Amino acid sequence: MNFLLCLLSIFFFACESEPAGPNENPMDPPNSSEEVAVTKVEAAGSPGSYTFSVTLSSPDTGCDQYADWWEIFRADSSLVYRRILAHSHVNEQPFSRSGGPADIQEDEIVFIRGHMNNLGYGRQIFKGSVKDGFVMDSLDAGYAAGLESTAPLPDDCAF
Repeated sequence: MNFLLCLLSIFFFACESEPAGPNENPMDPPNSSEEVAVTKVEAAGSPGSYTFSVTLSSPDTGCDQYADWWEIFRADSSLVYRRILAHSHVNEQPFSRSGGPADIQEDEIVFIRGHMNNLGYGRQIFKGSVKDGFVMDSLDAGYAAGLESTAPLPDDCAF
């Protein structure tokens, strides 16, 4: 009897310490005061040629620290479109910039995220499709990190 209780106790405590499942997200929520965050996404146009308006909130301080682009990419980490931001937006927070055309279909799921010149990608993103809309989501900042060196890239900060 004691052996059975011991075995049940071991099983119970082992189950308690299982890692998070695939639908659970143990990642800390993004802190938009310390990194760039996408706060709104709108799309218009037609399949294969959509224009996006993306609103970012970023801790810009000038050319030493600013949001230098936002991008659209697929789940397979392929870049669809990147909007280069040529200057800092210290006194304009949050700010919106449009870009395109983005060659996607209306029901294609894509991710939209921002990038800081010295901090990298922000974790607060938007995910969705033109057909069903875009919702706020989060990604690990290192997800599809290889895109960080994919052209087009900014030349310099104007101001």
